[in-house]
Amino acid sequence: MSDFTQLPDLASRAIAGSVVYANDELFAERENLIKPEPAVFSTQDFGHKGKIYDGWETRRRREPGHDHAVVRLGVPGVVHGVVVDTAWFTGNYPPHVSVEATSVDGYPSPAELEQAAWATLVPKSPVDGDSANPFVVSDEHRYTHVRLTIYPDGGVARFRVHGEPVPDPSLLTGTVDLAALENGGTVVGCSNAFYSSPLNILASGRARTMGEGWENARRRDDGNDHVTVQLAARGRVRRVEIDTSYFIGNAARWASLSGFVGVSADIDDESAWLELLPRTRLQPDTRHHFVLDNALPITHVRLDVYPDGGVSRLRVNGEIDESARARLEERFRAVLPPVHRRF
Repeated sequence: MSDFTQLPDLASRAIAGSVVYANDELFAERENLIKPEPAVFSTQDFGHKGKIYDGWETRRRREPGHDHAVVRLGVPGVVHGVVVDTAWFTGNYPPHVSVEATSVDGYPSPAELEQAAWATLVPKSPVDGDSANPFVVSDEHRYTHVRLTIYPDGGVARFRVHGEPVPDPSLLTGTVDLAALENGGTVVGCSNAFYSSPLNILASGRARTMGEGWENARRRDDGNDHVTVQLAARGRVRRVEIDTSYFIGNAARWASLSGFVGVSADIDDESAWLELLPRTRLQPDTRHHFVLDNALPITHVRLDVYPDGGVSRLRVNGEIDESARARLEERFRAVLPPVHRRF
């Protein structure tokens, strides 16, 4: 698959995505499309309507037309690629799909979304059954909703919408989590992601299992693991939370946090990094809170764990620098599509 799959899934239920409408879901519920976990299959599971699938499945069409589902992105953003995953659907997958997107402020109803202007991200294209079908998207606009259309009917297990989060900067006031995915934070570097993605530590809410955090492989050398996060915007950090919940025998033993203060320097320039939290002992299955005394605005943080081990969440709470806010608002306006509806 293309590298876009390393970007956050903006549609995922894990970050509050929702399938707000589907014209048909007789065999399998539309909500399955955005489950964060891979689809599963059991040869034994049958219900009143037939085989139970972990996906979205419509009835067999006996008239012209096609089926579609509308997804509200958990975090609006610029879409760089989608994956239409037909896992386990072999004789009942749609032979073709297309994907469209729209940008609507507020909380539109399905009826209002029907009246919106939709842009084509993926034209009608063939897909294979029981396969993850990736499509690169080159549109650079910010969207809030996407529409998956299947021709003429059938089943899709998962629908992934990978891209760059672009929240409305008017919502980022006061003290906010500058690292949060929903606010525009993202991972730009990681030493090891053997068991699970470091993006998990920026997710909304608390982890429910160890698998919803970041876990690296066991180290057999003298080094340590680390992850670098680009903040939503340049800001002043006030407090930090390092959460090891659900990591018991494999939690990070110690951690430190650094902040990048350089304006024109490269993040690889060690002289442009400031110590925010010295190497500190961590406990397993624990939320650790630290108040910081740092007056300098930063753009990135680097979490080092020693020597390795898991972290569930990283929160970096602070205020956005005013000059950075102006740039954030300028970029926000630049990525709005030509037709942008406000309800």
